[in-house]
Amino acid sequence: MANLVLKTGRRKTAVARATVVKGKGKIMINNQDLKSYVNNELLMLRVKEPLIIADAVGKYDVDVNVFGGGQTSQVDAIRQAIARSLVEITGSDELKKRFVEYDRSLIVADTRFKEMRKPN
Repeated sequence: MANLVLKTGRRKTAVARATVVKGKGKIMINNQDLKSYVNNELLMLRVKEPLIIADAVGKYDVDVNVFGGGQTSQVDAIRQAIARSLVEITGSDELKKRFVEYDRSLIVADTRFKEMRKPN
């Protein structure tokens, strides 16, 4: 078990780098609080999803830097980075299995992109 974990998550052109450390449950995205960065309740729940599944709400502080893509792609990249970090910080194969059963994209990156416009 590590004290500090750095992991990345990707979705389309969005890239998120998450730092997870034991703490009181503070979630910061691009140096802003989660509520001020994401103003949509559904997207906030998607960011918190890995913490809820891992039963780790209030146990870890999460700091994320994210860039590229739209808001939904950024949220998907953030949740992937958080899930990967939680798996590494806990060292639990059972948690990884639980994430994959719930939603495989929490651990495995989706490599699909928008297809480029065809000429003519």
